[in-house]
Amino acid sequence: MGTYLETAIDIARESGALLADMYKTPLEISYKRPSDLVTEADRRSEALIIERLYKAFPGHAVISEEGGGQRIQSDYCWHVDPLDGTTNFAHKFPVFCVTLGLLYRDEVIAGVVYDPTREEVFTAEKGAGAYLNGKRMSVSKNATLSESLLGTGFPPFDHRHDLNIQLFLEFTRRSHGVRRAGSAALDLCSVAAGRFEAFWELRLNSWDMAAGCLMITEAGGRITSLLGEPHRIAPVEILASNALVHEEMLPVFREVLGKSSA
Repeated sequence: MGTYLETAIDIARESGALLADMYKTPLEISYKRPSDLVTEADRRSEALIIERLYKAFPGHAVISEEGGGQRIQSDYCWHVDPLDGTTNFAHKFPVFCVTLGLLYRDEVIAGVVYDPTREEVFTAEKGAGAYLNGKRMSVSKNATLSESLLGTGFPPFDHRHDLNIQLFLEFTRRSHGVRRAGSAALDLCSVAAGRFEAFWELRLNSWDMAAGCLMITEAGGRITSLLGEPHRIAPVEILASNALVHEEMLPVFREVLGKSSA
């Protein structure tokens, strides 16, 4: 498995260097739908990643956010976001990354998230731990929600912003605060690295979460739905935590989500 991860790291670094260079120049921006941006940087990063993956692993499938890749029949499938945090990137807010996760028969076995602005490389292999720039990561040991720092996101393609604002409010009252940084992959890595105690989002795509979820479980964390149900790599809601504050958070989700459906 080491070859998969080593190749993914090299590709992520190369793509990240491309993004860092394009970050300094004016951008060509278009829209996939209202408030959902795509830039030339997304497209060029995706083309680079897909070309490198097919050259290294011609029998693997690739699913990427901007629609590149081929969903061929294969036990191995890469889930790729060539630029997670496009809106940040477009506004010159330096929180964005490249992320690649490899699934074998629907189970994530390797992943990398590269933040080119901080030169941070997050990596994980199934059963082998999670690492930040080669140093082993571990989730936070804080077991109290009132002393926790949390993260969330507001995806542009989800219409339930009012619901998430209610969740944002409830958890802000119960914690040290909630951050909305705009890159789900980096938020998940922040849980794995012990920077956040937990992160939730009402809907994430597979390419947003594949690598980051493996980081968290390999670092000792827990991932479920917002109601505590088993998690899967698909376009779904997610609650990721250090495992210690998970049970304290679930009743809040049940209460707010219950009110919204009443």
